[in-house]
Amino acid sequence: MENTPRATIESLLESQRAFFATQETKTIDFRIHNLKKFRSAILRYESKIASALWADLHKSYEEAYMTEISLVLGEINNHLKHIKRWAKPKRIKTPLVLLPSHCRLLQEPLGVALIMAPWNYPFQLLMNPLVGAISSGCCAMLKPSPYTPTVAKVMEEMLSETFDSKYIGVAQGNREVNQVLLEQRFDVIFFTGSPSLGKTVMKAASQYLTPVVLELGGKSPCIVDRDANLAVAAKRIAWGKCINAGQTCIAPDYLFVHKEVKEQLLDKMEVAIQEMHGEDPRHSKFYPRIVSESAMERLQQLMKHGKIRFGGEVELSEKYIAPTVIDEIQPDYPVMQEEIFGPVLPVMTFEHIGEVVDYVNSHEKPLAFYYFGRNKAAKEVLNRTTSGGGCINDTLLHIVNHRMPFGGVGNSGIGKYHGKYSFAAFSNARAMVYTPAWIE
Repeated sequence: MENTPRATIESLLESQRAFFATQETKTIDFRIHNLKKFRSAILRYESKIASALWADLHKSYEEAYMTEISLVLGEINNHLKHIKRWAKPKRIKTPLVLLPSHCRLLQEPLGVALIMAPWNYPFQLLMNPLVGAISSGCCAMLKPSPYTPTVAKVMEEMLSETFDSKYIGVAQGNREVNQVLLEQRFDVIFFTGSPSLGKTVMKAASQYLTPVVLELGGKSPCIVDRDANLAVAAKRIAWGKCINAGQTCIAPDYLFVHKEVKEQLLDKMEVAIQEMHGEDPRHSKFYPRIVSESAMERLQQLMKHGKIRFGGEVELSEKYIAPTVIDEIQPDYPVMQEEIFGPVLPVMTFEHIGEVVDYVNSHEKPLAFYYFGRNKAAKEVLNRTTSGGGCINDTLLHIVNHRMPFGGVGNSGIGKYHGKYSFAAFSNARAMVYTPAWIE
């Protein structure tokens, strides 16, 4: 991937500032028109996007559509349906001491946005925030990940064909380009990636007091209590861990299972994975690959401690790691010290749910939280812990509902998006009091 030169980035940013200053992006008709153009472009490029995701990550068309393309199309449709209501000035109740004044809340775009995306969902995690930027009336500079170069090139082609670069622009390249971008003054930065890189972004943003939305990650726990439906839990955990070969920020990162049902659950999970991907997932068209050799090497190191219950097969040349469950895990093992981001699931056991609560609360706040068991017990566990989001008796699905916010808390992120929360992420809620001059 060739780096976009500094001079090009600076020139592009200046042109976007000039275009935003024309006020053209603020009109609702302009926003609706461009959201529709965006939707048409995605539909036109659908096969190219899916082929690029296969080339870079070995994602099947079905997975590419379900986890990337359809989510962005759904987001656009949701914004088109509600944008007029979200953008409309809202009359706020005025207290007696301010009469005869009246109060209104105005929604105005923040300005020129920088959107930086990772490689694991390279289309969805760049395009979904862009929907919010367009809907709110912002201009945007987009930075795709260089680790999925085929997808990055297709997205640049689609966007350059659809939008003028003074409105929506793309900068390509490695971390040197990231550094150049973070040296510039933007009006908002939307970053998706690891907590360590999120700290770099936040530090750079502090130079100009630029507001940030940080969608990060962490170690999301998955808890299976002894009264859980084990057959259901096994299938849904296996599915949540195998999607994108575990390279999902909200994938179950580790499994905490009651010791009385551990053996049954792991046996059922092995069967569930075979039902999804066959005896040898290497030959399944629905099982993706690891993004790079360096990621492969990191995952192999994490697999060295504990006892592999099933899986464990590695094919370096194919960037393939089988869905792997590792038993007899201790909290101090390397696999429990960092987000795994791969098809490896370490397993620990508990006897009393308080042990799990204490363990989760003694670590960084997770992006997702999964509990399998009865609703009464789930309510108690939720009251005693925190996370960005999660599911009860399922995995991943909280990301699908456009009416709910998505994001982390603490180390797993700052800010929320999806639906009206995306509109809000790129907007300034401006409180105004209107006072008549005919009375003093």
